[in-house]
Amino acid sequence: MLIYLRVLKESFFFALNALRTNLLRTFLSLLGVTIGIFAIIGVLAAIDSLENEIQDGLSSLDISTIYVLRISFGPTDLEPYQYQKFPNVSYEEYLMLKRSVPDLAAISYTFFTSPENVKFEDKTVTGVNIQPHTADFYDLENLKLVDGRFFNESEDLSGSPVVVLGYEIAQNLFDNQNPIGKRVRLYGNKFTVIGVLEKEGASGVSMGPGKDESAYIPVNFIRRIYSDKNQNTTTAMIMKPKPGTDLDEFMATVEQRLRTARGLKSEDINTFFINPLKGFADFIDQVTGVMTLIGVIISGFSMLVGGFGIANIMFVSVKERTNLIGIQKSLGAKSRFILSQFLFESIILAVFGGLFGLFFVWLGTVVANSIAEDFQFILSINNIILGTSISAAIGLLAGIIPAISASRMDPVEAIRTGM
Repeated sequence: MLIYLRVLKESFFFALNALRTNLLRTFLSLLGVTIGIFAIIGVLAAIDSLENEIQDGLSSLDISTIYVLRISFGPTDLEPYQYQKFPNVSYEEYLMLKRSVPDLAAISYTFFTSPENVKFEDKTVTGVNIQPHTADFYDLENLKLVDGRFFNESEDLSGSPVVVLGYEIAQNLFDNQNPIGKRVRLYGNKFTVIGVLEKEGASGVSMGPGKDESAYIPVNFIRRIYSDKNQNTTTAMIMKPKPGTDLDEFMATVEQRLRTARGLKSEDINTFFINPLKGFADFIDQVTGVMTLIGVIISGFSMLVGGFGIANIMFVSVKERTNLIGIQKSLGAKSRFILSQFLFESIILAVFGGLFGLFFVWLGTVVANSIAEDFQFILSINNIILGTSISAAIGLLAGIIPAISASRMDPVEAIRTGM
């Protein structure tokens, strides 16, 4: 055992000495692997960072939540000409489902609207995300208020001009004033502020705009402006089953109720989409998986170039040291010593190149994180281990053939050829 360790030690230091004596060649070999590892681990780190950001955003969402509307959140087997003519879900359908669907924890009806300006006295906040909902939305989203209250069912049914402001909107309009009871101008009408939401902060992924930059109003106010049947707008029902309810059975019940309400026959396709957030989360996982695969394949070509570069350098190294190999073998050096000597040289080249590549990836994450405020780039331990392992594997594969050819040389021929 000690003999093998001694052979490995001598081979290791012999390889280091060979690399030191050919600094330019060593640098060029390192550069190829460095670029390859930087590309492949950089791509993986970027995808991991994106996936981590998405998962953080999804963690704040209840994946049992279901959106029913005329648009699909993911890929669909239908052709565009089929679903583009689907009607909006109506307020009457919302009321029907609210009455008839069992195991329904909460349901809300909403319009997707374009941003609007909100004014108070001489201050204006532009591009505010207006969210018209029924009063049920408060329980559906478990909203938290820092001041005031959410609009009630009576205000919802009558379409009263009342508004609940997101934290940032309230701050921009009122500074340190108490906004409750103040009147803001929206849609050419004066709305009474009845509540302010707690500060949510930045979130990676959400279904719709962030709460801090939103204003919530009764949906029936918007229904007086835009009809449910207006194809220039999109309406939706957001619902959540009771805890413990089988999600597939629940969605099947909703589907059957809506098909019956719309008079669809058995051979007719659904004229609506039922979009569970769980399916959306699964779709995101599929997308990130495909992105990872494509990134690895593209970056793998860079790694391949680095491997060929090391193999080429090792063949040159064997050629240059043919005479030395012959002398070593004539003095009693075993084939395994010659083999390990060149393998170590190849692996050391690749590993050091990989470490430099990882260093540049880390440096890139530091710079990117100092620039991007709302996105966190990460270089995980798994990627560091993966990068080092890939480097070692590339070095082993690139050096194996040159090392074998060197170990099999006849000492007499090697000395004669190398002279």
